[in-house]
Order: sequence, then structure tokens, then C-alpha cells
Amino acid sequence: MPSKTFTVPAISCGHCTRTIENELGDLAGVRHVTADQETRVVTIEWDAPATWEQIDALLHEINYPPAPEDNLTVLN
Repeated sequence: MPSKTFTVPAISCGHCTRTIENELGDLAGVRHVTADQETRVVTIEWDAPATWEQIDALLHEINYPPAPEDNLTVLN
């Protein structure tokens, strides 16, 4: 199962983390999402049909894009 841990600079409050967790959690194939308000770190695990490209696009759509330097680290 692919997973990724990355920084989201736009996280500033609990509402931000809940939005990220809820929106990504609704994406088909996403198995687990955690977002930390203090560290601004998000960890996500997914299976097909979800892809990193879909996850990244959704994060941009909801205005919580990953930090650019983190975009390429996908762990399998």
C-alpha cells in the first residue's frame, strides 16, 4: 500500500486538519489520513483506485497543497 508523509504549510488550525482528513478520507481508495496542526505534517495511505496524482489534485483544490519539496517522496 503506497503511503506519503508531507508538509502542508497552509495548516494553521484544527479546522484545517479536519478538512484535510475529511476530504482525503472521502476519496475512493484512501485507507488512512492524519494531519497534525502543530507540525503541519500529513500522512496518507491509499490503495487503488486512488493515486498520488488524484490526492495531490484534491489538496490543491481545497487550498492545502503540499510543500513543493515534498511532492516526490512516495513510499511503496
